Amino acid sequence: MKIKNNYSRHMKKLAAIFSVSLLLAACGNENKKSIEDLIEEGNLTEIRARKSELSKEQSALTSDINRLDEAIGKLDKNKSLNLVTVQTLKDSTFQHFAEVQGDVATDENIIIYPEYSGILQNVYVNEGDRVKKGQILAKIDDGGLSSQVAQAEAQATLAKTTYERQKRLWDQNIGSEIQFLEAKTNFEASQKAAEQLKSQLAKTTVTAPFSGVIDDVISNQGEVVSPGQSQLFRIINLSNMYVEAAVPENYLPKIKKGTLVKVMISSINKEYEGEVTEVGNNINANNRTFRVKIAIPNPDQLIRPNQIATIMLNDYTAEGAISIPESTIQKNAMGESLVYTLENKTDSTGVARKTVIETGYVYGNRIEVTEGLEAGATLIVEGSKSLRDGQEVKISKK
Repeated sequence: MKIKNNYSRHMKKLAAIFSVSLLLAACGNENKKSIEDLIEEGNLTEIRARKSELSKEQSALTSDINRLDEAIGKLDKNKSLNLVTVQTLKDSTFQHFAEVQGDVATDENIIIYPEYSGILQNVYVNEGDRVKKGQILAKIDDGGLSSQVAQAEAQATLAKTTYERQKRLWDQNIGSEIQFLEAKTNFEASQKAAEQLKSQLAKTTVTAPFSGVIDDVISNQGEVVSPGQSQLFRIINLSNMYVEAAVPENYLPKIKKGTLVKVMISSINKEYEGEVTEVGNNINANNRTFRVKIAIPNPDQLIRPNQIATIMLNDYTAEGAISIPESTIQKNAMGESLVYTLENKTDSTGVARKTVIETGYVYGNRIEVTEGLEAGATLIVEGSKSLRDGQEVKISKK
């Protein structure tokens, strides 16, 4: 009861002081021109003087209100404290990345054309099939070419037998030289003719140039196809993917073959670590960039050609740095950056202290603090926007 009575008396005294202040201010203002009159008269000197006077009064009132709040805080044993969350600061490695846009590509993404004219006799694969290098994809009707190959091989076999016999006779000095040379020439010509026909026949069989996936079956069985005109299949290998990008020339000292960079594919919301495999030797005179190629892994086969990629180039690293969430920073009237730190009173309460800081690079939602905070300090993360210096707060346990 005694505490409650003391609190009531203090509140009454404070209210009386505040009322007297307002009364005196009101009496002093009776003979003053109103704001509307000052604006209407347009006297710049008087307007500025009144603004300066009101600013001083506002500052004094703010100071009085803060003192009253402080007194209430000391006297009100049942006050509710602002709830805040905190974070203990630690030394860490802070990295900043510059971001460059690029395109995903692969060298193994091609359209397969026929090398022989004829009817597409058989198609052995479907869209989405995985194939190995050398696997037969389709067969073109050879139009009797296989019979010609068999005939040419028979002629070559006969020519070989004749040549071998003539050679044995020639080695025994039997027969004429012209007979031997004719047999040899006939054998070699027959052999070449058979090989050429077999080479032509091989073109009627369409095979996979590399291992990959059949992305599209373009020509159907029974269609007439011809070299350089008819598209048969699109085949893609999604294992050997890379990103190609134009990088500003000021990054030339930081990028070389073997450099590891981060690559973000936003369409699938995945980040990969890639390796620079090629660095262009030419600076584009129009945009002052050079070309880079970055190999990226694709174990889950989610990356596709022509996707847009963001290349993150590490252009700044600070070891043993202090970094904080950018959202915790506020600006004062002088443009200074400030945060609130916590002085612990108990396990669940503390006092908020305004701390002016100097900042460096920003990346993501983190900002480097170069001055003002040290490892071990307790930063108020949530609930700091409505605090004032010296205010007692309650620590959330979440």
